[in-house]
Amino acid sequence: MSAYRALAPAKVNLGLFLGPKRPSDDRHELVTVMQSISLADELTLEYAPSSVSDDEVICPGVAAPPQENLAAAALRAFRTATGWDAPSLRLRILKRIPVAAGLAGGSADAAAALRLAARASGLGDEELLRELAAELGADVPAQVRPGRWLATGAGERLLGLPDPNPPLGLLVLPLAAELSTARVYAEADRLGAGRGRRELDDRRRQLRRALELGAPVPAARELSANDLQRAAISLCPEIAAVLQQTQQAGAEQALLSGSGPTVVGLFSRANALGRAERAAGELIQRVPAPISARSVDAAFGQAVPVAAPG
Repeated sequence: MSAYRALAPAKVNLGLFLGPKRPSDDRHELVTVMQSISLADELTLEYAPSSVSDDEVICPGVAAPPQENLAAAALRAFRTATGWDAPSLRLRILKRIPVAAGLAGGSADAAAALRLAARASGLGDEELLRELAAELGADVPAQVRPGRWLATGAGERLLGLPDPNPPLGLLVLPLAAELSTARVYAEADRLGAGRGRRELDDRRRQLRRALELGAPVPAARELSANDLQRAAISLCPEIAAVLQQTQQAGAEQALLSGSGPTVVGLFSRANALGRAERAAGELIQRVPAPISARSVDAAFGQAVPVAAPG
């Protein structure tokens, strides 16, 4: 096997609408558009040294034990499902996506690990990878093939949408705080943020119509709302000030990504990428540092061969 490398792009949510919990698995139903962006982790899959008896994940800077990494679970699931009996593997993860930030960095890594395993083994198709991804977490299936997806159910039912044209520019403002997804959802329930199934279905149809021709963002601002935003601010009040800071930096829309606490500014008009870069430059003294990004498509995350380490 050659060594292979893949980028694992973060995602932002362009609209996130929360529904009731499903009795079958206690997950919330939702309607959201997941957009992959150029802020990305980098993963490399290679053979482990002969002295290593099991697959291993190396992820510097992350406190959780490596084998608890979601990417490690993805490798185990792939081996079980396909019967791939390659010798022990080493998966290196270079983290660039902030942790517990609402950008689905762990999910992106898991999806990239599945792509790498499929490329290295020659086993499994996209349908199988999506089935495995659905067992790993709600954000993982949409990241098996990066791009733009309308996600329903608990995130596992996907409809591909055209890539934004022109590309979307983004200002990404992480916070020093971390937010547990479970805590934010619990707070949203406490605040009564959920919608009924009929309203949820209306939002699904509206988002599909708004983006089916490749518009960078929905024309109606209410379709970019995030039902988790109020709950996240309740748990992390600093978010409110960062939303205001994002608008003052020139973003056309400022919103919480996923369960937060990261705030994202959207730039969709003329010279969107340049304006996002300028906005980040104007906030360069901010801590954590601002990040400018753009929307990306499936080719961005493709697994490619690289020279094996010497």
